[in-house]
Parts: sequence; structure tokens; C-alpha cells
Amino acid sequence: MKFTKALTAADDYKFPFSDELRRIAAEELNETDDRREHALKMLREWAEKNPRIVKVRMDANFLLKFLRAKKFSIPLAQENIERFLLLRFVRDGSLFMNLDYRQPRLTKLLDLGYMFALPNRDKNNRRVMFYRPGVFDLNEYTNEDMVRVHAICYDTLLADEENQIRGIVHAGVGTGIGLQYLTLFSIKEAVRIAKNGERLLPMRHREMHGCNINPALKIAVDWGLTLISEKLRNRVRLYTDIKDIEMDKSLLPKEYGGVTPMEEMIRLWKAEVEAHRPVILNDDNMTVHLEMYPEAAREGSVSSLKQNLNGCSGFKDNSTYGLAGSFRKLEVD
Repeated sequence: MKFTKALTAADDYKFPFSDELRRIAAEELNETDDRREHALKMLREWAEKNPRIVKVRMDANFLLKFLRAKKFSIPLAQENIERFLLLRFVRDGSLFMNLDYRQPRLTKLLDLGYMFALPNRDKNNRRVMFYRPGVFDLNEYTNEDMVRVHAICYDTLLADEENQIRGIVHAGVGTGIGLQYLTLFSIKEAVRIAKNGERLLPMRHREMHGCNINPALKIAVDWGLTLISEKLRNRVRLYTDIKDIEMDKSLLPKEYGGVTPMEEMIRLWKAEVEAHRPVILNDDNMTVHLEMYPEAAREGSVSSLKQNLNGCSGFKDNSTYGLAGSFRKLEVD
């Protein structure tokens, strides 16, 4: 089949990793060679026939992160991909387009160590994303800067297939965070970010460790935890001090009890971000027919997440090549 909507080529994929990682993929994600080959074929044909999609990446690396996040449920991966593409146009694309870390404001946040991946993997060979939100100056940066840095870092991490399969560990220190930080997002924005982030980001969140959190923020933290699923809440661990964190402390920056100086960790992480930069910038060429989606979906509202895209219910276009329609037809073919 000729893919006219392909931003990147529909490449032939061969699993390049160890038998141990192959076992994890099979046991935890339902991924086998046959299922992977079938699923990639299905997603590519669905995207080509979906009238709402204009351009999308069709390389295996991009598609597999959605399949793995949804444990190889093709209909759920289809819906995740389409919502992911649509989310890029929320606020007219100001948040998720032109994600260039070289922009001075974003570069400075990375240089400050606002967030960076630790260079060494944990005992389960998972990457750890480390956060220092206290360096975020409310007088200098906006909430959009914050969201864009997160988008760049997560996209960089997910480009590595081992991270797609093993999942990510999150750890952060709340030092320097006070009540004034609650003004960064309105309640409506906070809810949208939490709900959209969990539903649309194709990432396996394995553990979340929060340390040195200001006691005055306890109510806000407790409320924030209610916005995420019970599954994720059960993976959250909060500590009075980072010295109590339940992970290998040697992985942490030297300034927090580890071995490697934070400056060196940031340098290494920026090199990873730089290597992935061309891919992120090229992703701006993925697009959908925005006018074919309901207004609530275009605005990124939480209510739109409850609307099942399968079958195009409520959409201006009633083509049988909606998510479920495409799936059923391709199965018959």
C-alpha cells in the first residue's frame, strides 16, 4: 500500500534488543514479533484511510511507543495517536509546536537543571527523570515554558525504545517551592494538564518519588493526586527529605547524595536533547484537519476525553474510516 500521508517512511522493523527485554515486552506489553508486525500494518493503513489525518509519522519508533503504552491494543493505540496529534493544536499550537530547546528561555531552564534524565539506569535498567521545580522563577518564566520543557524532555526519552518498554521513574525535590507557585496554573488548566497528560502521553510511569515538599503545599499536593488514576497514585512516594528516598542514591546528582556532579549530568542530558532535536522539529509537519473535530476536543477540554473517538460519534465527518470503523474494515480485508 502506498502511504501518501507518511511524514516518515514505513520502515521494516526488527527487534534489536536482548532476550531479557524481549521477555519484558512480551510479558508486560503483549508484544511479540507477529503481533508487532500486524499492529504496525494496521496502524499505517488506518492512518492512511483516516480522513481527519493529513500527515503523520509512520516509522516504527513513533508508532510503537503508542502500541507499547496501550499494551498492543490496536483500537486504543489508534485513539491515542489521533488525540496526541490533535493536542498539538491546542492553543493554536503555541505549546506543542516549535519545541526547540535552543530557544533562550528553554535553554536556560535546562541549564538550571529544572529537569533532566539521570545518566545511569536504576536496578531495573530504567531511566530516571529528575526534577528541581524550585529553580523556576515565576517572574521570568510562564507556565507555557514549563509545559514546553516537559514536552521536549519526554519526547527525547521516548525516542529510546528501551524506555518505551521498561518505563520511566520520576524523582524530584520540592526545595524552594512555596504557595506562590500555585498561581502558575488556574484550576481549569491544572485539571486539563493532569488528565490530558495521563491519557495522551505514551509513557509508562513506573515510580514517582517526591522529596522535600513544603508542608504548606500538602493540601495542593493531595488535590493534585486526586486528578490522576488510582494506578498512578499507588506508585507515588513522598518523603520529608531526599535522604529517605527509596532508590539507589548513587544515581542522584552529587549535590543530592550521589556521585556525579549535577553540572555534568545536565551536560550529558542536553547532548541527548540536541541529538533528538531534528526529529522533534520535523514533527511539526504532522497535522490533522482541525475543522473536523468538535470544539471541546480542539480546546483540550477534559470532557472531550470522555467522548469515544471510535465510530466518529459527534464528529462532523461520519466516514467509516473512523477509529473503530477503520479497524473493522481492515480486519475484514
